[in-house]
Amino acid sequence: MSYLVLARKWRPQRFGDLVGQEHVVRALTNALASGRVGHAFLFSGSRGVGKTTVGRLLAKGLNCGQGVTAEPCGECANCQAIEENRFVDLIEVDAASRTKVDDTRDLLDNVQYLPSVGRYKVYLIDEVHMLSNHSFNALLKTLEEPPEHAKFIFATTEPARIPVTILSRCLQFELKRIGADRIRERMGAILEAEGIPTESEALELLARSADGSLRDGLSLLDQAINFGEGRVADAVVRDMLGTVNRDRVLTLLEAVTARDGAAVLDRVAEVAESGMDLDAALAELLGLLHRVAVMQAVPDRGAGDETLVVEERRRLEALAESTPAEDVQLFYQMGLQGRRDLAAAPDPRVGLEMAVLRMVAFDPFEAVGEERPAAAVGPASAAREQAGKGRPAPEPDAPRRAAPPPAEPQPAAPEADTGSPSGSGTAGDAPVSEWEGIVRTLEMPPSWRSVLEFAVPREFTAEQVRLGFPSEQLLSAGSERFRTALESALAAHFGATPKIVIEELGQGSGEESPAAARERRSREAQESAEQAVAEDPNMQILQEQFGARVESVRPDEQDPSSN
Repeated sequence: MSYLVLARKWRPQRFGDLVGQEHVVRALTNALASGRVGHAFLFSGSRGVGKTTVGRLLAKGLNCGQGVTAEPCGECANCQAIEENRFVDLIEVDAASRTKVDDTRDLLDNVQYLPSVGRYKVYLIDEVHMLSNHSFNALLKTLEEPPEHAKFIFATTEPARIPVTILSRCLQFELKRIGADRIRERMGAILEAEGIPTESEALELLARSADGSLRDGLSLLDQAINFGEGRVADAVVRDMLGTVNRDRVLTLLEAVTARDGAAVLDRVAEVAESGMDLDAALAELLGLLHRVAVMQAVPDRGAGDETLVVEERRRLEALAESTPAEDVQLFYQMGLQGRRDLAAAPDPRVGLEMAVLRMVAFDPFEAVGEERPAAAVGPASAAREQAGKGRPAPEPDAPRRAAPPPAEPQPAAPEADTGSPSGSGTAGDAPVSEWEGIVRTLEMPPSWRSVLEFAVPREFTAEQVRLGFPSEQLLSAGSERFRTALESALAAHFGATPKIVIEELGQGSGEESPAAARERRSREAQESAEQAVAEDPNMQILQEQFGARVESVRPDEQDPSSN
């Protein structure tokens, strides 16, 4: 007895059965209902979203025995033949196996003949981007002047590889990736119709693993039914999909945020012994940190992440509440660096261990001389706590607002030795290099000094330090911990604690921070080197006589102040 897999058995047989492609269905059903059906269609999108299925439904609507219709009957001989893949006037071609121009010419030799049994002869070419340039040229003439009885339907996952001359002659439709919730609903309906018992978390896992492809999801569902001996169970699906590994990585992240070095090494050992690729494990750790950051910055969006199962969401929300946002950002940056270093590590396990131990070892609270709070709270919980106590919660974008500048800058007293770059109490006209030197002397943790590199000193006195920052740095510069670190460093520099004013740099202000100055100097050095090479007589001779070309140019010397 032959078994028909779910992806084929439950393939949509009418437009209403398509999942997640309402925009395409609306356009095609309107065209069929009005009789305004073009001669060539291009359906693009990722795998398993319904491209060839839409093409077959369009062929059925054009050739239904009851006439051209948006609601094919499904009962006439033509509809039945299309459903069973035996309709002679529906010519399906896999372009990946017929890329040669001779194949295309053979295909088009009979296009001028009338259909045998249907109303239209429909050519459905899958993965059309695989055709050669000569094949596209052979196809172009037919697309320019097609017979009235011929319709062309192209499907592709890579529309960018199709010549513009072909694209311009097609009605183009982009099919969307299908959301996990829609895939889950469809799976549930199929399992109910099939009478197969299931558990809800198993469907969530399968829908997430489908990655936007309903066909892939149904293939996984078939596999899960076989693994579970006729039922779809949570434990079986977790084991089948390897999501136990994801649980191990989440446990590792919990150990990192707890700064428990022994537990971290134990969790790394479990991940390594499970056989999971350690680069993939570090990538998964970065993905979890991203989700925690989203939950902290935009709680509503983080809570609605449909790729998470219930237990994962609960644990990540707990991490978002208990881990300072600065730590999450720091862990993410260290994880990125760890992935870059992994190839150079003595072995992958050592590389992973060093990446996570670096997260545990560096504590920004200790770096600025602060005591880590017993329970650090994220922005969302802090806002709720303040609201619960009757205090207005701070607006989410409050840290981004710059303090208003004073009406007139207050100059320093002439007798005060301010240590400012200009010696007059302000730094507005001072060379950037002098400000760079001052930044280097301030006793600040490297992470905060890197933020200060983007500052433009507008006033630098023992009474007041006024710094301008680009908008993308205001969130870090406006944080309380940055101010605390800067106050401590300035107190050591001046012998007194000045007032700190943080402002936003306006667009096109012309003011230059150390970071911007280094970038400018690097750019100028590069441009100068390229110009010198272009004007070099020997290089011109090589280019003219031997066809030489310049692949890349690197300046011989870098500005020492840019390092």
